[in-house]
Amino acid sequence: MIHFVGAGCGAPDLITVRGQRLLSEADVIIYAGSLVNPALLAGKKEDCGVYNSAEMTLEEVLSVMFDAEEKGLTTVRLHTGDPCLYGAIREQMDALDARGIAYDYCPGVSAFSGAAAALKMEYTLPDVSQSVVITRMAGRTPVPERESIRAFARHKATMVLFLSTGLLEKTQEELIEGGYEPDTPAAIVYKASWPDERTYLCTVDTLARCAKENGVKKTALIIVGDTVRQSGYARSELYNPSFSTEFRPAKE
Repeated sequence: MIHFVGAGCGAPDLITVRGQRLLSEADVIIYAGSLVNPALLAGKKEDCGVYNSAEMTLEEVLSVMFDAEEKGLTTVRLHTGDPCLYGAIREQMDALDARGIAYDYCPGVSAFSGAAAALKMEYTLPDVSQSVVITRMAGRTPVPERESIRAFARHKATMVLFLSTGLLEKTQEELIEGGYEPDTPAAIVYKASWPDERTYLCTVDTLARCAKENGVKKTALIIVGDTVRQSGYARSELYNPSFSTEFRPAKE
């Protein structure tokens, strides 16, 4: 059996209870060593085989999975954050499907949730923004033109950018040309939930300068939009005394 497990965004206690149990029971662990906190491996079995996928190709990862399966072992494929976002899990699952190998998927706490926690921020504020766009700049992995930063920017919703810290000059240009005002609030969150977590508030037109001045080159999320300011929002109707719900009648 293969278990795909989301490791969470950094802090070892942000893995799920299920994910922690699966790690402790695994005979083989293949972890994304470039981003997964190695402290998560502290609870593994003494005889557990550990592989760092940052040093491996897809074919090498699959070879370890196939070999473990042939030996009747249990494998945990440990991905950073939640693997459904930029986790490259589909290609692994398809290869397992082709061989009839059983697997499941245990979700994790994504870095975009960890970044919001670091900023003490709510992404969806009434009268400010009710949508979150999770995307990335085109790099070695292309992005469809219909999903470009410029195309999404015209909505002026809250935007969370993964894998874009090294492309910030181009990113801020795309954001502004797409529709965000240059002085739109923005934030950079470096290594959300890790011991060396850092947060920086800036504006869209100062993103690149802010990152350069603070030595942030990778492992950071970019948040853009008026919600970064965390002000100017309307009160939630859900807890408004004049608003009825199936659990509570409206009060005069």
